[in-house]
Amino acid sequence: MKLPRRKFLHVAAGAAALPAASRFARAQAYPSRPVRIIVPFAPAGTTDILARLIGQWLSERLGQQFVIENRPGASTIIGTEAVVRAPADGYTLLLATPSSAINATLFEKLSYNFLRDIAPVAGIMRVPNVMVVHPSVPAKSVPEFIAYAKANPGKINVESTGAGTSNHLAGELFKLMTGVDLVHIQYRGSGPALIDLLAGQVQVGFDTMPGSIEYIRAGKLHALAVGTLVRSEALPDIPTVNEFVPGYESSGYFGLSVPKNTPLAIVERLNHEINAGLADATLKARLADLGAMTLAGSPADFGKLIADETEKWGNVIRALNIKAE
Repeated sequence: MKLPRRKFLHVAAGAAALPAASRFARAQAYPSRPVRIIVPFAPAGTTDILARLIGQWLSERLGQQFVIENRPGASTIIGTEAVVRAPADGYTLLLATPSSAINATLFEKLSYNFLRDIAPVAGIMRVPNVMVVHPSVPAKSVPEFIAYAKANPGKINVESTGAGTSNHLAGELFKLMTGVDLVHIQYRGSGPALIDLLAGQVQVGFDTMPGSIEYIRAGKLHALAVGTLVRSEALPDIPTVNEFVPGYESSGYFGLSVPKNTPLAIVERLNHEINAGLADATLKARLADLGAMTLAGSPADFGKLIADETEKWGNVIRALNIKAE
C-alpha cells in the first residue's frame, strides 16, 4: 500500500525521533538501582570525603543510593581497572584524580588507556598544592626560598608521598623551572610525610591544601604560595607560585567518569545534577572548607582538563626520567 506523501513524512519523522525519545526515556528511568562510586584511595582522605559529599547529593537528587566503594592500591590502578571492566550502564562511576593523568606516562604498561577507555562526566573541584615550609626555614616568600635554596644546594629536603605522586611532581616542576637543587625524600603516605615536615626533618613540601591548611592556620607550617594560577579563597593573602615563577601551576583535580560507551543521556543527566550541586550554596560551602575551587562544565570540558594534565605531567616525567617504584 502506498502511503500519501504527507502521512509518509509524518511516519518518517516519528521514526527518526524514536532514538532520541529512547535516550530520553533511558535517562529519565536512570538510576533504577544503587550506583557505585569507585574511589581508588583508602577511606578518610580528601578523595573519600569528596566522594561522600557528591554521593549524598546525587542520592538525594536522583532517588537512589550512590554507594562509595574504596578500591585503593597500585597508584589508583586497581580502582580504575574495576571501572574500565564494568558494564557501560551508568551504575559504576570512578572518582578521577591527578593520578589518572600521571599514570599514563609513569607506568610503561597499563591494561587500559584512560583517555580511550574512560568517558568524562563532570569536573567537581580543583585543589591547590600549597608550597609549605617548616618555620625554621629562613624564607618568607618564594623568591627568598629560591635564593636560600641556591645558596644551599643539596641541603634542603623536600617531602613527597611517593615517586610520581601529585605532590612529588609539583616539587619536581618547581625544581625544573627554578633550577634549585632539593633532595627528594619520599614517604609511604601523607601521614608520615607530614609528621616529619612538622618536626623539621624535611624542610619543604608541595602538599594538597586540605591536608595542610589547618597547620598553616595554626602557624605550624608557613605557606609561601599556592600552586593554582589564581589565589585561593581559602588562603586569600597567600600569593601564587606563578606570580614569581611565571607559568608554574600544580593542583589536584577531581571529577566523575564512567566506562566508555556509557549512554550519552546518562552521562548528560549525571553532568546536569553535578553542576546543580556545584551551584548549591551548602555544597559549595562544604567544598570551600576543603580549600577547593569548584569545576563546573560539560563532559567535554572535563575531558579536555584530563587530556591537558596528561600531556603536562607526561612532559615532566619524561624530562626527569621519573619511574614508578
